[in-house]
Amino acid sequence: MNNSLTLLGLLSREASYGYDLKHSYDRYFGAGKALAFGQVYSTLARMVRDELIRALGEETGGGPDRKKYEITWAGQNKVHEWLFTPDVPSESLQSNLFAKTVIALLLDDDANRLLDLQRMRHMARMRELTRLKQEANLLQVLQCDHGLFHIEADLRWIDLTSARLTQLKKELQSA
Repeated sequence: MNNSLTLLGLLSREASYGYDLKHSYDRYFGAGKALAFGQVYSTLARMVRDELIRALGEETGGGPDRKKYEITWAGQNKVHEWLFTPDVPSESLQSNLFAKTVIALLLDDDANRLLDLQRMRHMARMRELTRLKQEANLLQVLQCDHGLFHIEADLRWIDLTSARLTQLKKELQSA
C-alpha cells in the first residue's frame, strides 16, 4: 500500500492537521500496524515540497504549533490518477517461499517439511483473521477477507508444489 498516496487521498476529503490525518489513516487502514507520527509529518513535508498540498497556516497553543494542510489541484489530479490506474497483480514472480523451496531442493533438504511449516503458519493466520472478522465492522471484514483470499491462494500453491516436489527436484538436478 502506498502510504503517501493514501494520505493524499484522505486530504482530498477535507483540509486536516497532521495529527488528525494520522488518526484517520489508522482508523481506516492501520489495522495491526498504525502509522508513525514521524512518517506522517515527513510525508506531509515532501508533499508540500512537491506542491501536492499546501499549509494553510499555523495555530499556536499550549504545545507545538499545528499546521493545517489542504490538497492542491495537482494533488487532486495525482489522487485521481492513482485511483483509476489499475494495480499490476504480483509484478514479480519472485517470492521468498518459492526461493526457499528451490534452495531446499538444491541442498537436498526437506522441502516437504518447509511447505508443511508454511502451511501451518498460513492456517494459523487464517484463524486469526477469521476471529477478527467476528466482531468487526464492514471495513475491517473486507480487510480481513482480502488477506484471507491471498492466504488461500498461497495454500493452493503450497498444495500444488507439494504434489510436484519429486518432479521439480528431478528437473533441478538435471539443470
